Amino acid sequence: VQLQASGGGLVRPGGSLRLSCAASGFNVDYYGIGWFRQAPGKEREGVSCIASSGETFYADSVKGRFTVSRDSAENKVYLQLNSLKPEDTANYYCARVLICGSDNKNWSHRFRGQGTQVTVSS
Repeated sequence: VQLQASGGGLVRPGGSLRLSCAASGFNVDYYGIGWFRQAPGKEREGVSCIASSGETFYADSVKGRFTVSRDSAENKVYLQLNSLKPEDTANYYCARVLICGSDNKNWSHRFRGQGTQVTVSS
């Protein structure tokens, strides 16, 4: 089981990025896939999760700005980041989540990939 996030970069406030999570060794259709972020000195935060059913969940801090989606043919999960703010600056990674749900503190995961850095700055 492997996951690899990519697509991060430097963007100005209000800008957009699309992160990709490439999975191998399993089918993303059958598992929940979560996006997490961690900034220096801050706790890790569950940002978004897409369940095997296709139901999606978001942290309150990103609702209405971030969108998670899944491409079965590519075996990838995407996170579209819009209206970015400086406080979105963090290292973002994807992981295979045991159960997606409304409480992002319960998105436990065993398998995760290396992250991709998102920096929002003018």
